[in-house]
Amino acid sequence: MPEYEFCDVYVPRGVSRGAATRLLTDHAEYGHWELDRLRLNPDGSRRVRLRRRIIRQLKATW
Repeated sequence: MPEYEFCDVYVPRGVSRGAATRLLTDHAEYGHWELDRLRLNPDGSRRVRLRRRIIRQLKATW
């Protein structure tokens, strides 16, 4: 079962759709995040939850 770490991002209502897309694209491209959940609130703001997989190294036993 993979383990994930999460990052919550709040996008205020005055931010355009294109700017929000660029923001999330930068997180995905440079931070290796992927979209887990997006919630559009009634006031127009967005709450976004991003996730990325935690890769653990196994200790070598010689």
